[in-house]
Amino acid sequence: MTMRRWLVDSTVALFAAVFTLVMLQQGGLGSQEGVYRQLDVLGVVLALASTLPLVFARRFPATVYAIATVASLCLLALDYPLDVPPGALIATYAMAEKFGGASRGPRYAAWAAVMLFPALSIALMAVNHQARSMLSIAPGFAAWITMVLLVWVAGDRNRLRQERIAELEEHARLRELDIAAQRRLAAAQERTRIARELHDSAGHAINVILVQAGAARLLHERDPQRSRQAIETIEEVAQSTIADIDRLVRALREESGPADPAPADTAALEQLVDRHRAGGLQVSTTFDGAPRGLPSGVAWAAYRILQEALTNAARHGSGTADVRMAYGRSEVEIEVSNPVGSVSQPGGGMGIVGMRERVALLDGTLEADTTGPNLFRLHARLPIAATEAAV
Repeated sequence: MTMRRWLVDSTVALFAAVFTLVMLQQGGLGSQEGVYRQLDVLGVVLALASTLPLVFARRFPATVYAIATVASLCLLALDYPLDVPPGALIATYAMAEKFGGASRGPRYAAWAAVMLFPALSIALMAVNHQARSMLSIAPGFAAWITMVLLVWVAGDRNRLRQERIAELEEHARLRELDIAAQRRLAAAQERTRIARELHDSAGHAINVILVQAGAARLLHERDPQRSRQAIETIEEVAQSTIADIDRLVRALREESGPADPAPADTAALEQLVDRHRAGGLQVSTTFDGAPRGLPSGVAWAAYRILQEALTNAARHGSGTADVRMAYGRSEVEIEVSNPVGSVSQPGGGMGIVGMRERVALLDGTLEADTTGPNLFRLHARLPIAATEAAV
């Protein structure tokens, strides 16, 4: 028992004892008919026996009820003026809290024990006053039955209230656990997304560096100017990749999203094309529609898809690529086609798989296959309206 509950129960028991002693000392609660036994040592002992055990009523309700009712019946049998038995009534309240929601057997046994007390009490009062007619004890019998019923109902209602509070607390606890689980899941998904971004960025940079390093080696003596441009491209890509890795690793350590915003508009796509063109890839471009802002999910997906497609074109193709980008009101379309050799074919690694995952998250479509003789074509459609509605 907690200290607060112990203090409450002790206060209730003390109040019931004082009330009982005062009532017995004053000869009852009102004008009494006949002669009642005056309060003496035995009466004090019985009064205390019927009330002080109430301190333990929450833990041992049946035992305390038996002690309180037996002591109260003894007071009645000895003709003490016990008009109201506070000990027995409070013990009845504890019985209702304990057994009101129990299984059928214990509940019926508790109910029978509770109803037996007023019956025995009225019988004792009738014997003491030599009642010859049931009409003379009917009011007292009805009053005691009513008190017991009201106390039982009050205790049972309090039990229901406590059960409801416990149910709400458990529901709140489970909800907090569910929210915490959802947060952990969201954090894990975010970390997975950041890891994918890191993989894509580093993979793209390494492929570009490989291509440019090979070009610089081949052109070192024949065309020093272009060899120098290839080395400068390697330096630029390496610096950009280091910045990306630093940003993504910092985001992982801080358990949050990327520190820098995603590409926010279609201009980033055109800049990506220009960077590959400067790196030596011959890119012909067609832009349909004016540059516009994009939701972050669409912007990242479009950027990574175009980046992967151009990297494949530089790595597996013959050094040329045709790019068409259409900026519609409800979707963004990216189409990249490039010639490929008969031995090296794109799409066999994880690049195409990653692009399909990005497109699937946005409810878009992706087609990537070889069309015609040694021509690889990639076409992605990323809806904007559905993404904005989801956000």
